[in-house]
Amino acid sequence: MIGIVVVTHSQLGHALIEACDFILGKPTPAVVAVSIDLKSDVDTLRNKITEGIQAVNGNQGILILTDMFGGTPSNLSYSFLEEGRIEVLSGVNLPILVKAVGDRTRIPLTDLAAKLEAYGKKSIQLASGVLRGNKRGQG
Repeated sequence: MIGIVVVTHSQLGHALIEACDFILGKPTPAVVAVSIDLKSDVDTLRNKITEGIQAVNGNQGILILTDMFGGTPSNLSYSFLEEGRIEVLSGVNLPILVKAVGDRTRIPLTDLAAKLEAYGKKSIQLASGVLRGNKRGQG
């Protein structure tokens, strides 16, 4: 099973995992959150990510999901990128996490990461556009 590490500012990752567990009706194995406190030094933060990776590593690969491209959680996570073994996807939201948990046993890591990127882009909808009947909710 692909391990998932959710690296975010503050406690966002914990909240996303809690919501995912609620939606799926059970705790999800091999999924952990790493909260980034910007007051901590870089080495401490990298160690926290390393510990998260070790906690979910089942030798099927690791998917690191971060909250926003260019933010500290993402920038720290990029240093762990190892194509085919550790992938990093920025812009995590609840639909992406639920989809990742559901698909990670059936799809290889690299394919899963690419599929989640496309899925995440489609999961954002403007309600007024959808109600007007516009394709994908676009104005």
